[in-house]
Amino acid sequence: MNVVLLGSQGVGKGTYAQRLKDIYKIPHVAIGDLFREEMRSGSKLGNKIAEFVNTGKLVPDDIALEVLKKRLTKKDTKNGFLLDGFPRTLDQAKALEKITKIDKVIYYHASEDVIVDRLSGRRTCRKCAHIYHIKFLPPKKEGVCDICGGELYQREDDYPEAIRKRLSIYYKKTAPLIDYYKKKGLLVEIDANLNISDPRSHIIKDTQDILDRLKQEKQMKN
Repeated sequence: MNVVLLGSQGVGKGTYAQRLKDIYKIPHVAIGDLFREEMRSGSKLGNKIAEFVNTGKLVPDDIALEVLKKRLTKKDTKNGFLLDGFPRTLDQAKALEKITKIDKVIYYHASEDVIVDRLSGRRTCRKCAHIYHIKFLPPKKEGVCDICGGELYQREDDYPEAIRKRLSIYYKKTAPLIDYYKKKGLLVEIDANLNISDPRSHIIKDTQDILDRLKQEKQMKN
């Protein structure tokens, strides 16, 4: 099952993918993680990526696709993957289709106010980079990391004004993908306004229902 997880920052894609990858035994492929891994490796490709990331520029599509293509050739993607953070534009979506077949696109959506509330509550450890949330995942001691004792801080891009600016870019560049995948008959939508820890939330169950049907369809075809 080759699945794209679509939705704005703060909607919870990474959290859902961490749960789902263990259930379906397919990897969570996050483009941001791939960039960081490549940069840490010190490879020629990683150095190219670093040039853009370190200056606050977007990594060009051809480089992003090269990194993604490299990851999707690994054995653990044989039965599928959960792709997070790519595609972000129509051009990327069309380029992605040239390197792999996408079976389903799950679009998680939440209101702007909910997203701002989630992201502005995040706190990051200066030492180990572990992430907390003042409401949903608070540290045992305020301002101190449970893991390493480091200081917790609020990143500049996690302030409300910065978040709304990032969301405006998302709506402009990424939202058109919703119509694109709808027309292809690949898109399914899930309401992600309730936090995953809320007992009323059915996000994981709803996603599992979609993936279970997809898995059955593929088994029947084979």
